[in-house]
Amino acid sequence: MTIKLGVPSKGRLMEKTFQWFGARGVSLSRAGSDREYAGAVDGIDGVELVLLSAGEIPRELEAGRIHLGVTGTDLVREKLGRWEQSVSPVAEMGFGQADLIIAVPAAWVDVNTLDDLDAAAAAFRARHGFRLRVATKYHRLVRDFLRSHGVADYQLVDSQGATEGTIRNETAEAVADITSTGETLRANHLKLLDDGLILRSQATLFRARGALTDDTDRATLAALLAKLGVD
Repeated sequence: MTIKLGVPSKGRLMEKTFQWFGARGVSLSRAGSDREYAGAVDGIDGVELVLLSAGEIPRELEAGRIHLGVTGTDLVREKLGRWEQSVSPVAEMGFGQADLIIAVPAAWVDVNTLDDLDAAAAAFRARHGFRLRVATKYHRLVRDFLRSHGVADYQLVDSQGATEGTIRNETAEAVADITSTGETLRANHLKLLDDGLILRSQATLFRARGALTDDTDRATLAALLAKLGVD
């Protein structure tokens, strides 16, 4: 068996991951065309590159089908309920930084904190007869965050793209989404709540817990981590 390393299959995350490994003496490359999801690893023996979507990598790690994987902190914590039991972070990689936040319309001048949002949600339900809608694709993280801060009388609505536009489209009253600069929020006339930061995320190298039982594979993993300077 070989050590399987899962890396995002396209875009800036793939490019930055390749650069990060290359700077540490491990060269990653895609095999063939951009439509192929196989790759090559040079600089160390016994390691196989597997190209996956960033969203697939947490569950592949949890299942033990890959042994190391590069993905966002947000995706691991959203997709794996008890993530600490199945994966462990090896190294933060210094790119892909983004914050998962709660934002509301900028016109809501009296709503600046989570307590304000809770009061607004109660008033909204009393007036409209249904719960205030929060658009997000991060259901687990947002639900846990709002519960821990005592926010009630809301419902989560799924949004897999253009989340900030849901308020303009009148399919939600608030949003919970990833932002790096805040420009998209401002362009859509939204504001971050003062205490609305849910999670700071970045690209991270994760390791599957308990996936390796063979001494040779353990030695290969230890050699790889030592070469990367993260053992």
